[in-house]
Amino acid sequence: MEYQIISDGSCDLPSELVKEKNILVVPFYVTFDDRTYKKEIVDIGIRDFYEEMVKNPKIYPKSSMPSAQDYVDVFMPLAKQGTPIICICITTKFSGSMQSALTAKDMVLESCPDAKITVIDSTVDTVLQGQYVLEAARMQAAGWDYDAVINRLETIKSTGRIFFTVGDIEYLKHGGRIGKLSGLAGSILGIKPLITLKEGEIFPSGITRSRKKSLDKVLELLLAYLEENGKDIHTFSLSIGFGYDKQEAEEFKETALSYINEKHKGNSPLTAEELPLYQIGATISVHTGPYPLGFGIIERAF
Repeated sequence: MEYQIISDGSCDLPSELVKEKNILVVPFYVTFDDRTYKKEIVDIGIRDFYEEMVKNPKIYPKSSMPSAQDYVDVFMPLAKQGTPIICICITTKFSGSMQSALTAKDMVLESCPDAKITVIDSTVDTVLQGQYVLEAARMQAAGWDYDAVINRLETIKSTGRIFFTVGDIEYLKHGGRIGKLSGLAGSILGIKPLITLKEGEIFPSGITRSRKKSLDKVLELLLAYLEENGKDIHTFSLSIGFGYDKQEAEEFKETALSYINEKHKGNSPLTAEELPLYQIGATISVHTGPYPLGFGIIERAF
């Protein structure tokens, strides 16, 4: 169907996949010095970004949302040629990206009053936002019309969850995502926090004292969610999001596949292709540090 799917850079989809699915991405900005802001992927590759974080662990980078003009630059050519737009943004609890998109929509409508632009609060972020965007693309490829896609996206977004852990608690503390007292305790005890994101907000889901135990717990959180829903695992889209360490993510994927399939005997096994690895981008890793690892899961559109 003839409409354009757009997302902001929080979706963390690989560039080659974005091109394959004909998705347009409006990037976020990142800075290490509060002066020079670079567009993620466009001006600084994600691998380069992580290398900088790992080399300079005491320097905490920051991200900045796309401007209204950044969105106008993408919306306007489509509006002029009469192509309807579905724009999917990071949760408004984390960023003002959606407000930039809405402002851009108003600006475009001044010049193109017949333009059809829908801006959606995904209520999620990072690789889970990517999965959500891919569901939109999957519906489009299957011939769903514009309004049907929007309605289904609104229905499934509340099912989205991220279950993850981080290397340490310092970045969460520095970014203001947790209280300072919790951060201090984490620094002293060396704890590994378990975190759940749902409906746009993050919630603590426990702590462990080692990376291995934290990853085991992340798996348990995923399986508990599946059990709670009582649905076959194939009714969901899953992915693993990782930061700097791809090798660790690949090993975790092998463990996860074995564990999930053992627990879901009687169902057809989850395949490696159904659990893709996506690298978490700068928009979120400025808060998690270089070593986030965990699952994104959301109900499939069909």
